[in-house]
Amino acid sequence: RTMATPAPAGENLANSGIDLHIFKERAEQELIDILDSVSGSKGVAIDPTLSGPLSLIAQGQLFKDHGVEKLLYLEPTRLPCKQTRLIYFVRPTVENMRAVANHIHDHLASRQKKQYHVYFVPRKTMICERVLEEQGVYANVTVGEFMLDLLPFDDDVVSLELDHGYRECFMEGNKTSLFYVARSLMKIQSIYGVIPTIKGKGTCAKLVADMMLRMRREMDSEESTTVPEIDQVILIDRQVDMITPMCTQLTYEGLIDETFGITNGTVPMKGSVVGKEPPEKEHPFPLNSNDSLFSDIRDVHFASLGPRLNQRAKEIDAYYKKRHDQKSLGEIRDYVKNLGSFQKEHKSLQIHTSIAQLILQHTKDPDFRRLLDTEQGLVSGDGNGLEFVEESINKQVPLARVLRLLVLHSLTHAGVKAKAFDFFRGEILQTYGHEYLFTLLNLERLGLLVRQEGHLSRAAAFLSGPYGTVRKNLKLVVDSAMNLETNSATDMAYVYSCFAPITGRLVQAAISPGGWRSIDDALKAIPGPTVEAEQDIPAGVRQLSEDTGATQGPRSKVTLVFFIGGCTYTEISAVRFLHKQHGNQDFVIATTKLINGASLLKTLVEPVGNATPEKLTS
Repeated sequence: RTMATPAPAGENLANSGIDLHIFKERAEQELIDILDSVSGSKGVAIDPTLSGPLSLIAQGQLFKDHGVEKLLYLEPTRLPCKQTRLIYFVRPTVENMRAVANHIHDHLASRQKKQYHVYFVPRKTMICERVLEEQGVYANVTVGEFMLDLLPFDDDVVSLELDHGYRECFMEGNKTSLFYVARSLMKIQSIYGVIPTIKGKGTCAKLVADMMLRMRREMDSEESTTVPEIDQVILIDRQVDMITPMCTQLTYEGLIDETFGITNGTVPMKGSVVGKEPPEKEHPFPLNSNDSLFSDIRDVHFASLGPRLNQRAKEIDAYYKKRHDQKSLGEIRDYVKNLGSFQKEHKSLQIHTSIAQLILQHTKDPDFRRLLDTEQGLVSGDGNGLEFVEESINKQVPLARVLRLLVLHSLTHAGVKAKAFDFFRGEILQTYGHEYLFTLLNLERLGLLVRQEGHLSRAAAFLSGPYGTVRKNLKLVVDSAMNLETNSATDMAYVYSCFAPITGRLVQAAISPGGWRSIDDALKAIPGPTVEAEQDIPAGVRQLSEDTGATQGPRSKVTLVFFIGGCTYTEISAVRFLHKQHGNQDFVIATTKLINGASLLKTLVEPVGNATPEKLTS
């Protein structure tokens, strides 16, 4: 298949505590260097899982400008490409190596002479090279690496976009993604200086912290002498808080993700909604702070969105009406000067009003209201939700919704009672297909959906009594997280109406005066080790930092929060809320993947027969 040219994400990276644009610039330059290293016209075959990440750093025109005449998706079948020079950008998987080998064998059989350059993203593996050797094509290829790791999604968000990071780390015991996390942190330190304080919670967080410290020791004299711009990094395992992603996100951006699915910073929208032709075709619409209106409304609770859009509409209308009051040439010039930005915002307002109306059709459904009531009852301990789960199965709603509720019940109630557990397993297999047995077994292995009897897994031990401890000590459930008079949030729990993400509370405690010592009981109840380490700053760098502070004045403290295994949009909103509360505290969020409950569960599906990740949400 020929690749479609992706829509530009158009991210604006100018307003963060640190400048993240450098990641895009470096990745783009590395891509250009790779393309230019193969002279003349060439074809490029891209692993489909890389098309989204690549679109964040380069558009189709860049490939054309550097001699690429054909852009294709990598497929196991024949590669229809006349160019004699071929570049492959692939994830290091056995399947991809077999596809490349098939192409080479096909070309050799038809006596086509070609040059093959295989670039692994982000690094090559011995297994992949061995497969090429076994297929008898290793001598035909030039092998390289394209270190595409931290992708900037916005001015305060970067992601490694490792699709199966959670599954690999926590279910398969594959630590490759942890190496990528540690290496990306070393890259961050090479650019922004050594991070003085490392905090972490969870087994994988500890492994990453240990890797970081070891890598730094091994660097020795090569270490950066940059004055530190980041004060601390907080590493958080996804397994530390699996309750949060199972809940329905209730911020505007979170609900866009829940309803339509955000992929690589864009959401698919019909042309009639975003003002593009043809009106019935879906177009990728970018969601980032380059759109000033979206930047203002993305983190608000959906119930507050209407008044916020109405207020902005009045402001734009008032500006348009001012044109009648402009008398002098100077006044007219100033009016016209600002008119463009108001017209741009007016168009944005129309688009977001249309998107909000589409979401409203979804949220007005009585079943959606019951879903939220059930979730809130589960996290607050006021209900078990199983009656609604049974109704949902009978209505054959998408399996992802059923599994999210069952996992939420299991995580908050020390598992599902044996009789109910067997009943729901039988109902799911009968209604959705017996092939999903392997998916249910995966959930059980991870301690996400377990029987409430006998020995509980370590993850399950966090539940019930321990969950009660965590809920109480971290004040997870807040009766009123919104000021009804001002329609503004008073606690990060607003992102789920009344429930604060555990991860958000961990970050909140980390920047508080008492630090994590103030939540010691909660930390003990959460599974996995707690990490707190200090890194030595060389004396010369420390002196330079003090001199810079003396001449330029104090700067805001910067905390890097790194989610290992994935992060939701509402968790990002919760961290941004802390920035609004603490004006002198900036945050940068990094993650292995931007997720929601459904996309996370999809990675745990075993594709057997009719059971596929895609069918989980349909």
